[in-house]
Amino acid sequence: QVRLVESGGGLVQPGGSLRLSCVVSGSGFSIYHMGWYRQAPGKQRELVARISSGGSTNYADSVKGRFTISRDNAWNTVYLQMNSLKPEDTAVYYCNAERQVVSYSAWGQGTQVTVSS
Repeated sequence: QVRLVESGGGLVQPGGSLRLSCVVSGSGFSIYHMGWYRQAPGKQRELVARISSGGSTNYADSVKGRFTISRDNAWNTVYLQMNSLKPEDTAVYYCNAERQVVSYSAWGQGTQVTVSS
């Protein structure tokens, strides 16, 4: 059982940048696969970026080249650096921790990102 707390969301103008953080409680962070998901009003939740326990990453096509996911195992934290933000990036962003071997998944409460002029 882990707890995830996201932060860093807010209001930003198109073309701007934000960095989201997700702090994971407890031990064993380094063995979790971590991901960022987002959900916009009226739409289903979608995967934005994922980083494995070994550091491999993958991204949604819509954010490739603009977003970067990273992790700091010493501080049990995963980050999402978001550059060149667009209005269509507006959504609630959720942090996810997963251990596939035991079919375990945990979610944070979400942080709102609004891209608007």
